[in-house]
Amino acid sequence: MKKMSKAISVVLVLCMLVSTLGLTSFAAGDFKTKLQNGVAKGIEAIFNGVFGAVNLILPDGETFYDINEYKDEQFFSGNETFLDAPAEGAQWMLGSSEISLVPDDWKEYDYFLGGYIMLENGMNNRVEEILDDMRARVIAISDNTDRGVAVFATIDSIGLTNQDIREIRAKLVEKAGDDFDFSGISVSSTHCHSGIDTEGLWTNIFGKAVKNLFKAVTRIGKLDQGTDPKYMEFLYDKVSDAMLAACKEMVPGTMTFAQKDIGDDYFGNKNRPSASALITDMTRFVFTPDVVTKENRPTMIVNVAAHPDVAGLPTNDNQGNGRGISGDFIYYMGETINGAGYDFMYFSGAIAGIYMARGATNNGQVFTHRVQQSERYGNELGRIALSLTLTEEQIIADDYITNDEREAAEREVAEKNGGKYLLWYEGWEPVTEKTLAPVFNVAFKEVDVHVTNSFIKIAGKLKLANYDILKDGREYYVRTEIGYMEIGDIKIALMPGEVCQDLVVGGTSLEAETAFRGEDFNGKTIVEIFGEGTVAFGLMNDAIGYVIPDNDYCMSVVFNHYHELISLGDETASTIMAAFEELAEEIK
Repeated sequence: MKKMSKAISVVLVLCMLVSTLGLTSFAAGDFKTKLQNGVAKGIEAIFNGVFGAVNLILPDGETFYDINEYKDEQFFSGNETFLDAPAEGAQWMLGSSEISLVPDDWKEYDYFLGGYIMLENGMNNRVEEILDDMRARVIAISDNTDRGVAVFATIDSIGLTNQDIREIRAKLVEKAGDDFDFSGISVSSTHCHSGIDTEGLWTNIFGKAVKNLFKAVTRIGKLDQGTDPKYMEFLYDKVSDAMLAACKEMVPGTMTFAQKDIGDDYFGNKNRPSASALITDMTRFVFTPDVVTKENRPTMIVNVAAHPDVAGLPTNDNQGNGRGISGDFIYYMGETINGAGYDFMYFSGAIAGIYMARGATNNGQVFTHRVQQSERYGNELGRIALSLTLTEEQIIADDYITNDEREAAEREVAEKNGGKYLLWYEGWEPVTEKTLAPVFNVAFKEVDVHVTNSFIKIAGKLKLANYDILKDGREYYVRTEIGYMEIGDIKIALMPGEVCQDLVVGGTSLEAETAFRGEDFNGKTIVEIFGEGTVAFGLMNDAIGYVIPDNDYCMSVVFNHYHELISLGDETASTIMAAFEELAEEIK
């Protein structure tokens, strides 16, 4: 340990010198920007130096493998052929299911929330209460051809690594036996900040980090897993059960699509000002069985891009202690849609820096607990999802969607608090819903991303997250997945991690004039690769952290660059986008 302390001390002195040079050498626009960027470059040098030195001292862990000898399993490449038109006998087939991921022994056993560790909650994320539910929602889908069934699960959690997802796949394949041929088995997360930790960075993190640091340096004993092995086995089993149930529930029906820009009142670019894109669309698919019964209800599949981070934020006692399990706004959105007679499936969008903007739903109300804001936000988005194709008159006439008594009460409370009650449907313009031809195409591709972030290397060496690290000489890589699918003529990019929206539709962080490094992004956006209107499903099949354009990358943690701390490094975006270009060529 003395050797490590000396190394860090030397690096700190060197990095302080580098930071001084950074303050005088970096050229930018105005003086304030120049100063900030210079300081950021200095902090980046210190950060890289210190963590780089620690990384050199720590040995590789037990989950580090030679890249040329590594054999991964449970990868599904999708359909070998893509169809342009429905095959003979084609028909939409879909089944849905959901399951609670809250263990029965949560009162007796220590479980930890994933998403926040702050002074306000005593740096302790032990679960103390159940606010609503943490769920897995699943759909199984096909076009009734011989090209297999694709299964998708979305979990109310901060994220799942690709290795954990492969464990779920293995269990589903074992349970399904020869009953189903799978073209893909995919798992995404809502990135909910108030579910049980499924990544390992919040489960008694300080105790495990110190213990594993000692074990790694002394090479005495086996490192503790970041996530709770007991809970992860429980999750693998529950999610695979729900997946199999969805497969067994598949029935024929029709598929429709609607999409509406619901405005920037519900979304906010909170902390990535260099990125200008703000995707404010709500995307909705509705599967309706040919025969609707109590058991076979329509399924509504919704996609929006906003962090579900409100219920889990630890604040003072008046606002909630931040230690309660909640599915955040997605839970309440689902309850609203369920109440209208639908099963509910949710996919998160590209959410790097994009959060719930709650002004339109708070309406000047006073809250005793933050989860009440999640409830209001989710309920309103649920009503919006139900109303995409309705006129304002139809919305008002629907007693389930609107309620005069409730609105009058809320207006009174809002006005007493100096606020103004906003009718979300005032001036509402419906969109047209279209029926989709039964053509389902899906393809996946593995991608090796170079890990240049020394902090993430250390996390890997201390086994704080469940990643297999691939070694090529002295360089490290993480194998992740990308995907692309077509539901009828609707194109969807399946993207790992929390993706900067500029990488989807374009924006200022890709441009030299406004990017930190003063150069253009060397790659194409999703809409440039697959065409205008392509929808992004984020956090799909891997939680690799933030995916930030290489040219706007700075490991400084300050001046709106904290995303880089939880990222694989400054080659992640270009590597993933290049892989999407290759995938687009392959599926032609």
